[in-house]
Amino acid sequence: MDTKEYLKGKKRIIVKIGSAALHHEATGRLNLGKVERLVRELCDIRNRGLDVCLVSSGAIAVGRKVIGLQERPNSISTKQACAAVGQARLMMTYQKMFSEYHQTAAQILLTKGTMLDNVARKNAQNTFEELFRMGIIPVVNENDTISTYEMQFGDNDTLSALVASLVGADLLILLSDIDGLFTDDPHENPDAKLIEVVEELDSTVAAMAKSTTGSDVGTGGMEAKLTAARIATLSGADMVIANGEDVGVLHRIFEGKFVGTLFKEHYDEDFYIADFVEKSVG
Repeated sequence: MDTKEYLKGKKRIIVKIGSAALHHEATGRLNLGKVERLVRELCDIRNRGLDVCLVSSGAIAVGRKVIGLQERPNSISTKQACAAVGQARLMMTYQKMFSEYHQTAAQILLTKGTMLDNVARKNAQNTFEELFRMGIIPVVNENDTISTYEMQFGDNDTLSALVASLVGADLLILLSDIDGLFTDDPHENPDAKLIEVVEELDSTVAAMAKSTTGSDVGTGGMEAKLTAARIATLSGADMVIANGEDVGVLHRIFEGKFVGTLFKEHYDEDFYIADFVEKSVG
């Protein structure tokens, strides 16, 4: 299909990037060159006149290195301590790089309670709308320092879809460590085929999900990405899974020249964020 024509007219874009994509594999430290390229791509999307929001993992991984922990922490309290250090460091890096391209970034930290409470959810919506109106790029993460649901959000795949639903986004882009949805795990099966377009999520598509990940940094697998696809598409947003190894894929998506999987939206007026979070996130 002509994805360039199909995606033409999108006005509000959510981009999610995971922890593994932001760090050097050998050291686990922040890949500053890649972060800079990501910021440049996001600023260019904003320069097109589109609303753009970044959902960024990485706070725990950044904090872990700053503190000096060699292994990924297991306890919730240690993860929260790492997040408290890492979120400040990560946001400082984003602010500095966005300013170099004459853009302003804002930090928004969300919890499960934000989605469940009607007042908090409306306040969050109002904040997003005002930031978009002012041309500011929100940078979103879960508030890991006070929330105990971090692991259940699946490396922010689910969170990014909830944000897309919350703000009425047209398109959600998940930058992953894989090209898209395959008929089988391409790391194990060389004959696995990339599925370029998913018209509708059904049991056949769901069966292709793998809940594992090979990363020491990230936590999200294909199962979490298909959950995100269900939230986004039922909320009226198309979703793309693409390989974030080269963040230049962002402009190629709008040019129709990308490799990845497009999930077409299937808006359901009965879909309600709070109900989903209550049932799915404990």
